[in-house]
Amino acid sequence: MASLVLCSVGRALRPAGRLGNACKLDLQAVPWRTRTGSTRHMSSGRVAAGTAGKRLIWATGGAAALAGAAVAGFNHLQQAEMATRTELVKDEEGNVAERCKKFMSPPITPMEVLEKRKEEISSRMEMLIMQTQAEFCRALEEVDGGKFKVDRWSRAEGGGGISCVMQDSNVFEKAGVNVSVVHGYLTEEAAKQMRSRGKVLKGKDGKLPFIAMGVSSVIHPKNPHIPTVHFNYRYFEIEEEDGSKQWWFGGGTDLTPVYIDKEDGALFHNVLREACDKHHPKYYPDFKKWCDRYFYIRHRGETRGIGGIFFDDLDSPSQEEVFKFVKSCAKTVVPCYLPIVHKHLKDSFTQEEKDWQQVRRGRYVEFNLVYDRGVKFGLATPGSRIESILMSLPLTARWEYMHEPSKGTREAEMIEVLRNPKEWI
Repeated sequence: MASLVLCSVGRALRPAGRLGNACKLDLQAVPWRTRTGSTRHMSSGRVAAGTAGKRLIWATGGAAALAGAAVAGFNHLQQAEMATRTELVKDEEGNVAERCKKFMSPPITPMEVLEKRKEEISSRMEMLIMQTQAEFCRALEEVDGGKFKVDRWSRAEGGGGISCVMQDSNVFEKAGVNVSVVHGYLTEEAAKQMRSRGKVLKGKDGKLPFIAMGVSSVIHPKNPHIPTVHFNYRYFEIEEEDGSKQWWFGGGTDLTPVYIDKEDGALFHNVLREACDKHHPKYYPDFKKWCDRYFYIRHRGETRGIGGIFFDDLDSPSQEEVFKFVKSCAKTVVPCYLPIVHKHLKDSFTQEEKDWQQVRRGRYVEFNLVYDRGVKFGLATPGSRIESILMSLPLTARWEYMHEPSKGTREAEMIEVLRNPKEWI
């Protein structure tokens, strides 16, 4: 999704609260909203057992730790399995100015405003997406050896963004990690998209003030044995005519390999599952299925990749609890992907494998331009930055007429998985 991908369904703002001790919580009584706005009560489900073996904790600046461990000969996949168990409390400690020194650029909202409102969810979310951008960019720079171009932009209607792009570098053909924080009034076209999904919007004099923010990334490696990865985490808030607010979170992380590697799939999904299980045992299975449904290229009859998690319109059990869940998910973007990059960094490949990568990238383009509602929302929002919205597209791609891989090949194996999504853990 593009960096300006903030659309879905929510309900009125409620006071932030805590679930308390998860062990004492009756999960059957916890409601949360689906994309249609209807309330579901999810029964408690199976919490899958973790994989065996020694596990290392992923710390801030984890790429350095990973590289060091690689030299020592540790298995990259084992290192990342328990990454999301790291405590997150310290992330929000210290003053805003000190924390901002580690970012790729100063935040969109002035630091003094963020400091004054640092307890508010919108301020905490902006700091989280800035931190996520910085940690992922630093990790990618370390493995690639190149540097991101940091492109700061403003929006006349309100807000702006920070686009970080590394293009035609050593490992990555195109890597983009974008942050946007925008505000203003929803256009009728954008509001219509929301109403089409059951959203009831009551503006004043036809106007709907909103604030939207998110971090989004798509990474296209040169080597066809290193998968493409995408993630996006976002927050949306609308003020209605009576002054009440509706808010919701959305996001997800998904993997698009060119060739199937079962170990990579298991690692990727395990890291995401562990982040989800800390908050609700049904989050991973439900959001995994949602991901397979959403990233589906209907005119091809295949998914875009091997999935991950995807959720939208999440606004319960409380604002605080949903933010904590999104924070846990954002913390997985380095440990679920960098070990896979390191594993395949020196894999050799043929011209035929490179050509197959180009064909698969063509499918990626088709989904993003035809179906991705974040791209559609971004294009329907006045002042949107086209370069940032289309950052998700690869530098190169290929379309072959009537292309179908030969039976029994690794390419045919990939197509079979895309047409019949599987469980990876």
